[in-house]
Amino acid sequence: MPIFVFPDDPIWNEEADAVQFAVEVGEYHGTVFIPRRALQSLAGHTPKPDEAVQLVCMNRPVFDKAVEARIMDRKLDPDANIHLTPRDVRRVGG
Repeated sequence: MPIFVFPDDPIWNEEADAVQFAVEVGEYHGTVFIPRRALQSLAGHTPKPDEAVQLVCMNRPVFDKAVEARIMDRKLDPDANIHLTPRDVRRVGG
């Protein structure tokens, strides 16, 4: 069973218009992006950057499980990072 490590706190990435944080498992080191639009259903509106980061922090176990599921299913994006969608989060019960 892989051991997932999430070494950084989520931060806002202006260029990506997303919350981002790192994930490591074994020799894989990637970045997780949660686009602001993907947080709309959780917030009930389009969150401002600071609110988006707060939403991810408050719901971190759900996002971590969604990341783990994507890695276990080998569903990395072409850049070897992970861009979570609302479907990813719903899949793990978020």
